[in-house]
Amino acid sequence: MKKYLLNTFISFCLVIGQSYAQSFTIEEISSFSFPSELVSAPSENRFAWSMNEKGLRNIYVAQYPVFEAKKVTSFDKDDGQEITSLQFSKDSEWLVFVRGGEHGSNWEYNVGINPSQEPLIPKVEIWKVPYKGGSEQVLAIGDNPKISPFDNTIAFIKNRQVWTIPLSGDKESQLFEIKGGISGFEWSPDGKKILFSVNRNTHNLIGIYDVESKAIQYLAPSFSRDGMPKWSPNGEQVAFIRRQGGTGGVYPILEQRHIPWEIWVADVNTGMGELRWKAPETLRGSVPTTHGGPNLHWANDTTLVFLSYGDGWPHMYALNAKTGLPRQLTKGEYMVEHISLSQDGSYLVFSANTGPNEEDIDRRHIGMVPVSGGEMELLTQGKGIEAIPVVLSDNDHIAYLSSTAQRPLLPAVSRKSSGESTLIGQNLIPFEFPESKLVEPKQIKFKTSDGFTVHGQIFEKEGGPEKKPAVLFVHGGPQRQMLLGWHYGDYYSNTYAVNQYLAELGFVVVSVNFRLGIGYGYEFHKPARTYWQGAEEYIDVKAAGEYLAGLSQVDPNRIGIYGGSYGGYLTALALGKDSDLFAAGVDIHGVHELSSRLQMPEGYEKVPDFDKAMTTAWFSSPLAYLDTWTSPVLFIHGDDDRNVQVSHTTDLIRRFEERKMPYEYLIIPDDSHHWMKHSNLVKVNRATVEFLKKQLNP
Repeated sequence: MKKYLLNTFISFCLVIGQSYAQSFTIEEISSFSFPSELVSAPSENRFAWSMNEKGLRNIYVAQYPVFEAKKVTSFDKDDGQEITSLQFSKDSEWLVFVRGGEHGSNWEYNVGINPSQEPLIPKVEIWKVPYKGGSEQVLAIGDNPKISPFDNTIAFIKNRQVWTIPLSGDKESQLFEIKGGISGFEWSPDGKKILFSVNRNTHNLIGIYDVESKAIQYLAPSFSRDGMPKWSPNGEQVAFIRRQGGTGGVYPILEQRHIPWEIWVADVNTGMGELRWKAPETLRGSVPTTHGGPNLHWANDTTLVFLSYGDGWPHMYALNAKTGLPRQLTKGEYMVEHISLSQDGSYLVFSANTGPNEEDIDRRHIGMVPVSGGEMELLTQGKGIEAIPVVLSDNDHIAYLSSTAQRPLLPAVSRKSSGESTLIGQNLIPFEFPESKLVEPKQIKFKTSDGFTVHGQIFEKEGGPEKKPAVLFVHGGPQRQMLLGWHYGDYYSNTYAVNQYLAELGFVVVSVNFRLGIGYGYEFHKPARTYWQGAEEYIDVKAAGEYLAGLSQVDPNRIGIYGGSYGGYLTALALGKDSDLFAAGVDIHGVHELSSRLQMPEGYEKVPDFDKAMTTAWFSSPLAYLDTWTSPVLFIHGDDDRNVQVSHTTDLIRRFEERKMPYEYLIIPDDSHHWMKHSNLVKVNRATVEFLKKQLNP
């Protein structure tokens, strides 16, 4: 009898093991290749991109008519040195790029980073490589290079000033010296002048440096913050964005107020400027904060294009540069981002979360619209993700990044005139990558306690026990939107991989798109702050946890949570406020320090009008809930993080230790917010899933 029971138990275990046998590893799902820096050439129907292949970052190119991916650089170490500012020379025969730094940072993006712990910290350097391939070469220490359209001279930023060096690599020299730091610049169409914006702390100025006369001229100087300057195609005018000067507020994320902005046009010969368009003085009329901000560009010498949230969604407008009369180019309940002009200036291409399917609001497709007006058309449709388009030199082919629920991002090209598409570089997906074994996330929608509809994606593997553990993923930003496929952002492609792996382990996984995120209109993106209740976004996070707890296949006592950056903050808040709902969590470089500096006054309940911003911040802080925080937690942080200081986690851990509260931790020396070294990314992914696996027992 005992033998029979033992054999039955063994058979049962084998069935369970077979139904949830792990078919791939965290290393395999983390091996996805990731393309970025997609850029088109001025001629020859060429384009290029940077590809991160398990930490090896190199440049690839492709050209009409074959569009075969060809690697033109030979960097062969997982050393965390990223490639940015990729661009073609005027003759399309050379590629110039920056290697090094951490350009996704909030500060010190142009300071060297050393996650591979070399004896000397690598510099941020400007490189070149022939389009046809060959030996890549360092030109100078510097950042943000721009190639002259006249003679291939490269201007770049060094020590916050503009320097130049010939493409041939001869001696570099400082072009001019000016008070403050140059925050952006570009060559004039004839290559004889440099247009720049300089930061003077309380205000910004727009200036022009004449290379021949060595003279500096300011355009319509004021006490405002002038930025994003753009030459007209004929070089006779400059358009720019004007915002209010001053030092700004202390708690901008806690404050809902109108942030005014204007479009100005200045005459290059006289230096005089005139207001051409003023944004409506409404909350929706505030300066947009989606990708590219106002996205100001000249389409031709008389027409500007820009982005505004004026009708409640981020849409593109055309503006007569003489009369200031605007025309709305895109309309509807969808957003546009990653905006690019065709090379002849006749039409715009962009990413849009719209299409014939209801679920398309949680995808991206490539849209296009004529600058002269007309209906927006979709170049791509279906269940994939297509984003970040650029137009090739024939103004007909459009390159972009493409993914599906199973396949990670690759470059693709579609033809505007025919719609035919070509996927490029499928051989660059690693052979061990488990594409065919991944689940297809499904769109979910649920109501919050205050009546908002919130979207998310659910990842679940078929089969398994009657009751499963679950994990809630909370994105950072918070200006992000998680999608029904591999994300166009490298950080969120990685968390998508983690979500897929958790589903593979047997978890029911939900990724929640909470308020403050993009993709669902202005009122969702910029919600009114709720005094005393705390962050509206946490209302959404808790509702997502309760959604999971209400699923028939989920064990409500085994729900975990994890997130990074702002998502790390919300994870900590969830564990502090609602340990009865969230049984364990992983807080990855969470934001906490703003609230940790706040001290609640004695008798605060008697003075509800005492500094509402600070009070709201306190009630939105996990530090207010340490007494009710009982769930296990793993803290993870890189100590060269330039988005969220490592002190945020150090301070929270100190408070845990003072209260003798248990915790686990992982610190990554010399790496940043974005895990620049691939082996560190894998280490963080493994620690995250192993902790959740240990605590929730799938």
